[in-house]
Amino acid sequence: MARIDTTPFEGQKPGTSGLRKTVKTFAQPHYLENFVQAIFDSVPTLKGGLLIVGGDGRYYNDTAIQTILRMAAANGAARVLVGQNGVLSTPAVSAIIRKYKAQGGIILSASHNPGGPNGDFGIKFNGANGGPAPEGVTNAIYARTQKIDHYALEDAPDVDLSKLGASQLGDMDIEIIDSVSDYAELMESLFDFPAISKLFEDGMSFCFDAMHAVTGPYAKAIFTRLGAPEDSLINAVPLPDFGGGHPDPNPVYAKELFEKMFADDGPDFGAASDGDGDRNIVLGRKLYVSPSDSLAILAANAHLVPAYKNGIKGVARSMPTSGAADLVSKKLGVPCFETPTGWKFFGNLLDDGQITLCGEESAGASSDHIREKDGLWAILMWLNIVAARGQSVTEIVQAHWKEFGRNYYSRHDFEAVENDKANAVMQKLTDQLASLPGKKFGAETIAKADSFTYHDPVDSSVSENQGLRVIFESGSRFVMRLSGTGTVGATLRLYLEKYEAAEGDLNQDLQTMLSGIANIAEEITTLRTLTGRQDPSAIS
Repeated sequence: MARIDTTPFEGQKPGTSGLRKTVKTFAQPHYLENFVQAIFDSVPTLKGGLLIVGGDGRYYNDTAIQTILRMAAANGAARVLVGQNGVLSTPAVSAIIRKYKAQGGIILSASHNPGGPNGDFGIKFNGANGGPAPEGVTNAIYARTQKIDHYALEDAPDVDLSKLGASQLGDMDIEIIDSVSDYAELMESLFDFPAISKLFEDGMSFCFDAMHAVTGPYAKAIFTRLGAPEDSLINAVPLPDFGGGHPDPNPVYAKELFEKMFADDGPDFGAASDGDGDRNIVLGRKLYVSPSDSLAILAANAHLVPAYKNGIKGVARSMPTSGAADLVSKKLGVPCFETPTGWKFFGNLLDDGQITLCGEESAGASSDHIREKDGLWAILMWLNIVAARGQSVTEIVQAHWKEFGRNYYSRHDFEAVENDKANAVMQKLTDQLASLPGKKFGAETIAKADSFTYHDPVDSSVSENQGLRVIFESGSRFVMRLSGTGTVGATLRLYLEKYEAAEGDLNQDLQTMLSGIANIAEEITTLRTLTGRQDPSAIS
């Protein structure tokens, strides 16, 4: 074992999904090693424990894993399970941590960010519950990165990640495991596979876009077993640069899927996942199901799925996610929690048994089966519900709106905005919060304006400044926040929502219905003037 002297790097503070930087940043000497050593120094249970390691297969994934394995051995880990070829989806890591009672896992991914040598890379630590490390742990990791002066590294050759089986690195046992089997086994335990298979037997057409990302092998194993034709899986070969694409499942970056689904002869059911497999979108023919609506529909129909046949305990959604799930939880008589953005905030509620389902507007949904969002789980939930109801995706969505009303909802992303300009927009809105209530803008009157603060009902922790909300008396609102998932500049997100009751107009053009709220948001924030951006980078 070697002790390597080092000095701290600035900016190694984990965000909502770990540390994300460009590949070139991570490839600097000592940069990755400093952060990994900070994990081992901050999580003492890893010494003598079991660690899970895997990533989404993006560029630099295999190099980073070899470093992590040598550091794990030098820091006293007893055993490490690694996905074959270094590949594990984020939900698979969570499932494997929980199945084998590991002390934690290191996930190498920048999720939906672009890959390749000029793209992004990321690393995060998940705890023994399978979920993202809580703020207490990430704060400790960051504090350690600011003071680190050395790291430990075992002097050993590279491990062959392609060959299944056991080996040793120093005193540490290593096992290369099949990347898919544990996760696929879990999915089969949750869903009615025979009922889903019958959909394909009866001729339901299907298209799944893996976006040249990690879910390609998982989709092949699960969907083809269910009877989906192999040619219904597109972009199913994972590539280190995601084929030059942006593995974010939305109307902009999943263009090929949307073109197929909005054609006159498009498939009956469409879906996609993202870079590391934790996000999802679902489409019917000529219909995109917004992630906010998807969460609400899954909650309303969960009892049709074997794993949730006895009902759900509660639902949680991130604050920017639309209020559609709130309407369902009210009818079901179960609580609906509003949390900050970041999956770690759902972990306490899940571990405490207060909720069964949770989701975010950014295409993430999951349940208490693991502690991560889970793209393929959500798609299988939809398929199971389609099978149980005997209706198409479009029919299910329309029936839901007729029962609960429709939350017209959209997110406008302004990506790679200069930090000072993005901060100026946030500051301008912040300065007005106290004076906005009571003001009228056309037909809308502002009822409330605030900076969202979350009081965790489980551990009593308080998370402040989690996004700015402007809520109207009509129930409409807009939300603005800075996202921590980008690596260049700032990503400014504007969320727009307008509620239409069940007896109202439920089939209008989305952006037309939201234009009034969008105009008020612009009048109050002058976002376009302050940023110099006339149009969003992406609308979802």
